[in-house]
Amino acid sequence: MSDSTQPLIRFLLSDIDGTLLRPDHSLSQANIDAIARLRAAGIHFTLASSRPPRAMRQQIEALGIDLPTVAFNGGNLINPDGSLLLAHRIDPAAARTTLELFARHPVSAWLFADDQWYLLDPDGDYVAHEQHTLGYGPVLVESFAPYLDRADKIVAASKDFELLKRLEGELNPLIEGTAHAARSQDYYLDVTALDANKGSALASLAELLGVPLAQSAAIGDGGNDVAMFRRAGLSIAMGQAEEAVRSQADHVTGSNLQDGVAMAIEQYILPH
Repeated sequence: MSDSTQPLIRFLLSDIDGTLLRPDHSLSQANIDAIARLRAAGIHFTLASSRPPRAMRQQIEALGIDLPTVAFNGGNLINPDGSLLLAHRIDPAAARTTLELFARHPVSAWLFADDQWYLLDPDGDYVAHEQHTLGYGPVLVESFAPYLDRADKIVAASKDFELLKRLEGELNPLIEGTAHAARSQDYYLDVTALDANKGSALASLAELLGVPLAQSAAIGDGGNDVAMFRRAGLSIAMGQAEEAVRSQADHVTGSNLQDGVAMAIEQYILPH
C-alpha cells in the first residue's frame, strides 16, 4: 500500500446506496470485478445499509456474499441464509416521540417492522422512489401505534433537505440515550435503536471474523456511515458525499457514478 504505516486491511464493510450502487441503483461491472479481486486476495467483504434485509438480497446474490450483512443501519445483522443473527429495535417511547415530531412537519413518515414497510400516505414524498429501491411495495395503515413495540427503523422523507437537517438536530436531544437519528440520504432521515449503528455493526462483524479493528475498512457516502468511519482502521468517503461526511474519512475516492468503490479497493485496500 502507498502508506507503509497503514496496517494490511483484512475486512471491508461497504454501504450500498450512494456507494456501491450507481445513482440509477445499478451495480457496475467495475465494482463487481474489484470485489472479486478483493475476495481472491483473502480480504473479507460484506454490506451495511439502511435498507431492510429483503431489499439487500439482490446485491448479496450478485456479489456472492457469504458473510453476515448489516440492515437498518445496524438494527439487524443477517446471517448468509437470511436468518436473523441480531436485532436492535427502537425503544417504544423514542418511537412515539419521533412520530409525534414528524407529524408536526410536512414529511412522509414510514415505519419498518415485521419485515414490512408501513406508511400512512401512499402519495407522500419519495414513496415511489423507495418502492423502486426496495423492490417491493408498502403496506398502508391508519396508525403506526400497533408497531411501536417492534420498530426496526422509522424514516422521515422529504424534498426539503434543510428541513430534514433541522429535524435531525431537533430530534436527537429528545431521544438521546434511547435512539438515534441520522440522514442516510439528503432526502431520508433514519431513526434507529441506540445500538443500531454501522459502527457497532462493524465492530461486531470484525470480532466475528477475528479481525482487529485496525485491520478493518469502511466506505460510504452518508451521515449514517460516519459511525463506521470512526470505528474502522481505514475510512473512505465517496466523492459526491457532503463535506461533513468527507471530512470524517481518512480518504476520499471517486463518486458512485465513477465507480468509486472499485477505485478505493485498488488504491487503498488491495496489497500493492
